[in-house]
Amino acid sequence: MYKTDIEIAQETKMAHIRDVAAKIGVEEEDLIYYGKYMAKFEEEFIQKVQDRPNGKLILVTAVNPTPAGEGKTTTTVGLGEAFGQLGKKAVIALREPSLGPCFGIKGGAAGGGYAQVVPMENLNLHFTGDFHAITSANNLLAAMLDNHIQQGNALDIDTRQIIWKRCEDMNDRVLRNIVVGLGAKGDGFVREDHFVITVASEIMAILCLAEDLDDLKARLGRIIVAYNRSGDPVTAADLKATGAMAALLKDAIKPNLIQTLEHTPAIVHGGPFANIAHGCNSVRATKLALKLADYVVTEAGFGADLGAEKFFDIKCRMAGLKPDAVVLVATVRALKYNGGVAKSDLQEENLEALKKGIVNLEKHIENLQKYQVPIVVTLNAFVSDTQAELDYVRSFCEERGCEFALSEVWEKGGKGGIALAEKVLETLETKKSNFKVLYEDSLSLKEKIETVAREIYGADGVTYSPAAEKALKKITDMGFGGLPVCMAKTQYSLSDDPNKLGRPTGFTVNVREVYVSAGAGFVVAINGSIMTMPGLPKKPAAEGIDVDSTGRITGLF
Repeated sequence: MYKTDIEIAQETKMAHIRDVAAKIGVEEEDLIYYGKYMAKFEEEFIQKVQDRPNGKLILVTAVNPTPAGEGKTTTTVGLGEAFGQLGKKAVIALREPSLGPCFGIKGGAAGGGYAQVVPMENLNLHFTGDFHAITSANNLLAAMLDNHIQQGNALDIDTRQIIWKRCEDMNDRVLRNIVVGLGAKGDGFVREDHFVITVASEIMAILCLAEDLDDLKARLGRIIVAYNRSGDPVTAADLKATGAMAALLKDAIKPNLIQTLEHTPAIVHGGPFANIAHGCNSVRATKLALKLADYVVTEAGFGADLGAEKFFDIKCRMAGLKPDAVVLVATVRALKYNGGVAKSDLQEENLEALKKGIVNLEKHIENLQKYQVPIVVTLNAFVSDTQAELDYVRSFCEERGCEFALSEVWEKGGKGGIALAEKVLETLETKKSNFKVLYEDSLSLKEKIETVAREIYGADGVTYSPAAEKALKKITDMGFGGLPVCMAKTQYSLSDDPNKLGRPTGFTVNVREVYVSAGAGFVVAINGSIMTMPGLPKKPAAEGIDVDSTGRITGLF
């Protein structure tokens, strides 16, 4: 009988974080301790290592997620552990989990089996408080905005054009559309308001894209919160909120250090979702990891159509990063699910369904090849996989110019990832990355949206709601037409319809809303019915989570 992820994590003897840090040349004085097993890096240390050469950057991405499971984070962690097994100096760089999925349906984001980062309970719950700081900074700005209106509205803000939303790191659908200011005159101006989940807040994106504290403050000041009655933008700087927000974020901007089950260093920082935000850990964390290790394994959220596209076209574009290789994760089960097999029947061999569903993997391979980065496809192994199925996927990938390796890290940890690590090392030595972004800054916003929709999703075209058309014109007229686009879309399909599995064709992408995140530096296009404040499922995971009298947590996964 297999142990649960939390049982495996709780039975593991963790190393003191100073010993984990020592593996990558970090001394005790360079750390800010959060107990024995978690720490942040001192700012002085981050600046001190900037002149060091960079290691190799490896991105882990995946096919579109299914109920069958893919194991992208598990593969990321296991690959880092496998490098350690081979005596390589490696660091993994991950995002922090959101409380919403932990208590909702997806669970945590610490990996799984014997390829996890620990302490997993701390990571999946409050961790070092970064998300709380982001939530507080976001809501401080909202409070100062409403207070400014209440206290005379010297900036002449049009209360019908307030665009800044409050946030909370929880799935709470009833907060999507609310009314605030009810009560007496002194309780504020009555207006419609909205909440987003913290990982969709522009401040999360800003924290993850800022180079340092000065850049963070500059970006915070550029946040557009509303428009005045003349139609001009009103910013956080106009509200004099920048300094206080930065004060709340002064520690949150420092990357966090924890470890895998095999004591491989893991830098975990920031956590925007890829379906409604840009889906990558912080630029600071990735750049720091590159200075501390020869090999850095990082991930991007959800499928390659979302996470990898944004990693390349937003994060790498802004930060000047040049990935050296991409690992594309799939499972036989997920591919058969894309081929129409019910979840209950996935353990049975079905080559016909595999052949039908592998077109999803094929499209992701084609998409990644457009960025001219070498690709290694890995299958996250399940005991139900048959040799015939594995051989078919291997041949399929090799026929398309991709390297292939089987991964057994869930069951075996780093030892189960050695074949993958060796294949990645071979790829790094024999194939050169000629990384390039998908589109140029000079294209119009519509051209950028349509390039992603056609080239990455496989759409025939794009339609726009009247509100989206109007917003695109205004954003361009304001001077933001040169920014990259952040596409908010369902993670379950290459299209904007979650029910279209495999490799859909003959569809259009429907853009219903567009807004500029001026501080983050991108324009968000919301497609289809995607929500920036998710809801809990009928049976939330929270129902199964508990803590006993000794403080031991159960039910977290």
